[in-house]
Amino acid sequence: MTELTSLEMVETFIQDHSLSFLYVSRTNCGVCHALLPQVKEVLMQYPRIQFGFINADHLEEIAGYLSVFTVPALIFYIEGKEYFREARFVQIESLNEKIQKMYRLTNS
Repeated sequence: MTELTSLEMVETFIQDHSLSFLYVSRTNCGVCHALLPQVKEVLMQYPRIQFGFINADHLEEIAGYLSVFTVPALIFYIEGKEYFREARFVQIESLNEKIQKMYRLTNS
């Protein structure tokens, strides 16, 4: 997991990795802190996906840049293009199925 602390870092991260996953959180978000270990565990199954973490309290302009209105926000990119996003209450099994489908498509 790479912590991204500027908009430039976020842009570069998305552009430099063919598969990238962003997790936008806030310091005092209980849901964010409970969900993060589960998301990390899911992503361990997909070694080609690069995982970026953004604390919106430290990078407030991220909300406007990514159109994030609530946290946690999870955004999956392929070749720099957003393919799906989840926010607030995320079902881990559903998230895993979406990632698995996109991962398989990029491997074929």
